[in-house]
Amino acid sequence: MCNLNYASWIMPTTEDNQPHLKRVLGRFDLVLLFVVAVFNLNVVPSIAANGGVTVWLWLISLLLFFWPQGIAVIELAHRYPGEGGVYLWAKEVFGDFHGFLSGWCYWTNNMLYIPTVMLYFVGVTVFAMGPRHAGLADNKKFALAASVSLLVLLTVVNIVGLGVGKWLNNAGAIGTFVAAAVLIGLGVTIWLRFGTTVAAADFRIPADPRFVLNSFGVICFGLVGLELASVMGDEIRDPQKTLPGAVVWGGVISGLLYIGATLTLLIAVGKNDISVLQGIVQAVSHMATRVGVAWVITPFALMLSLSIAGIGSAWMGGSARIPFVAGLDSYMPAWLGKVHPRYRTPYAALIVQGIVSLVLIIINFYASGGVQEAFQTMLSLAVVLQLVPFLYVFAALLKFAFGDNLSGGRYRRATLIVSGFCGFVTTALGIALAFFPAKQITSVWKYEAKMFGFTLFFLLLAAFFFFVYGRLKEPQAALVE
Repeated sequence: MCNLNYASWIMPTTEDNQPHLKRVLGRFDLVLLFVVAVFNLNVVPSIAANGGVTVWLWLISLLLFFWPQGIAVIELAHRYPGEGGVYLWAKEVFGDFHGFLSGWCYWTNNMLYIPTVMLYFVGVTVFAMGPRHAGLADNKKFALAASVSLLVLLTVVNIVGLGVGKWLNNAGAIGTFVAAAVLIGLGVTIWLRFGTTVAAADFRIPADPRFVLNSFGVICFGLVGLELASVMGDEIRDPQKTLPGAVVWGGVISGLLYIGATLTLLIAVGKNDISVLQGIVQAVSHMATRVGVAWVITPFALMLSLSIAGIGSAWMGGSARIPFVAGLDSYMPAWLGKVHPRYRTPYAALIVQGIVSLVLIIINFYASGGVQEAFQTMLSLAVVLQLVPFLYVFAALLKFAFGDNLSGGRYRRATLIVSGFCGFVTTALGIALAFFPAKQITSVWKYEAKMFGFTLFFLLLAAFFFFVYGRLKEPQAALVE
């Protein structure tokens, strides 16, 4: 198996007429991309439903996972710029198979996660339609039709290109800011005018912590996203200068928004009444009615819908670059590395990702007891697969720290050791705890069977593509302007 020379992607050329990837992402685009990718309101209700103790889990995760993640992204993007992100980093540090496995898990996670975004979109849309349509939130046929429609739309937008798709990402980030500001603003108003029923006891570890354990993995999952821009590294303008500042600003903003949104849900609704699909609009509706501004509910739902669409677009566009690079490396079918002749996007990878996401939506809908249970199962599976690449990311920091050559990096040995160790341990713990069922799960054995079964299936499929398919093909070449 031959290695792809990633350096050749970066150098412009005029020797042929092959289409190129465009550098269209600036610093402002990256900050908004990080916010819309990292701060996902759709995971907050499933976390807040476990009570005030999750606030401590947020703080622990921000310190031991999110901060090390920012260090790792800046360090690795500096050492290995180029398209591929977690795929490229693991490949360069640990070898071809580890690179492929890292990228594969990152991609397949998003094929599971994107359907959860679709389901969350359904929950928000139904709530905005009014009480008479509330039953549609758990109607499988309606939820399936709405999810597929949004999936098709996002696939088309990303095929047209990041030059267009980034505006949906940016609009989604703005929608996220507005939705979060309304949510937190109403929460502060309620607290100042009426106080809160949340007591200190709500922030203590419960007697039976089983259902809370799942939240830790989901929280780590919710904090993933700083690496997303590096997956599209060859589409960033001046990445060495642009990326570090964008990581810092995007990270700080996202962390503050997460804690604020979780506290607001607990104040407004209470953990026992939070719906994992409608918790955000549920809280806003309750608070807005209480303070006499019910008119804000519909605009808020529209802003939240825009945010959800931006989240789906950002992750679909970013993760599709993984099979694109794997196709160029010939570990997956070479046609996945094709660039659209007009839009210059990895259209084949995007189409395949859309089709597989569609299949997974259908399977989980009809294998689960309801829409909310399907949402929680797909979310937990996505957590496991998403965090696997971060084992490689943090292990790479430790390898650099204990190696002989630190001259090619940005950080000192002590920083790499602390961030690498904290990040690796936290990531491994998050993966293990994702196998504990959340309280929305009605059948534990079915949940565990799907968790272990799907995880093993995706890992074996990765081994097949690398060790069997990859030996049969020769790597392709791609060029970047």
